[in-house]
Amino acid sequence: MKTAYSYTVLRYFHDVAAGECVNVGVALYAPKARYASALCRTTYGRLTKVFPGMDGEAFKNVMRFVQSRFEEMGARLEKELPFDGVPDSVLQLAHQILQPDDSSLQWSAPGSGLTENPSEMLESLFERLVMQNDERPQHERRSDDEVWRKYKRSLESYHVLQHLVPKKIAVQDDEVEFAHAWKNDVWHCLEPISFDLSSPDSIREKAHKWLGQITSLASAREQFKVYALLGEPQSANLRNDFEKALSILRKAPGTELVREDDAARFSDAFAREIAAHEKADGV
Repeated sequence: MKTAYSYTVLRYFHDVAAGECVNVGVALYAPKARYASALCRTTYGRLTKVFPGMDGEAFKNVMRFVQSRFEEMGARLEKELPFDGVPDSVLQLAHQILQPDDSSLQWSAPGSGLTENPSEMLESLFERLVMQNDERPQHERRSDDEVWRKYKRSLESYHVLQHLVPKKIAVQDDEVEFAHAWKNDVWHCLEPISFDLSSPDSIREKAHKWLGQITSLASAREQFKVYALLGEPQSANLRNDFEKALSILRKAPGTELVREDDAARFSDAFAREIAAHEKADGV
């Protein structure tokens, strides 16, 4: 059965007076499905080409904030009874996160439609309105962000997303920032890694890159575990190279490999671990 939804596009204005902007995110709200979420850019290469003076790292942090806040709202809408009624439009939710003003980030007028799957519709709108003009590296077929969105759907269905926060693991001479992490006795860091690449060399190089990054953090004072959320090659000719990449990644300390077919099983296990921790803490 189809349900009504409304959506709004988040736009970045480097110079508000000039009026030139780039779409950087989409938020969607389907009240009868009790669904609300957003997808925002986590890269800024295209924007720095258009607006050379922008602060890319600050932009990335704001994008993560907006997306995580919408995910928190979605979790509340799904779990809590709407004693004060439900919002009429996505803009009522969006303006709780970024108020309408003259800043560089502004929400568009809302659009609307009908869908059988709000999560898939959000991804479709994000690809069409935000990502379609991005130049994809020649060796890359699916980006890490695209792989994350596949796992995100499963984690969302098990109510995991609202527990995840960015976390930086650092040693004296190196650091890695994980966009999605949760802590009990140790930090559990979820890292999407796409091996949907075009050549054996690019697959091997990416595996060695991640092995080096995780190994370099072995002396970190904070305890952590990395879950490598893998995106497999779509080309059958590269399956053997992908298996070799897994052999390389298995050498990374404190790392669990998760394949796409196991996304639901992993999400269920992760949700159970969170629930057990909260029960033990009396949350």
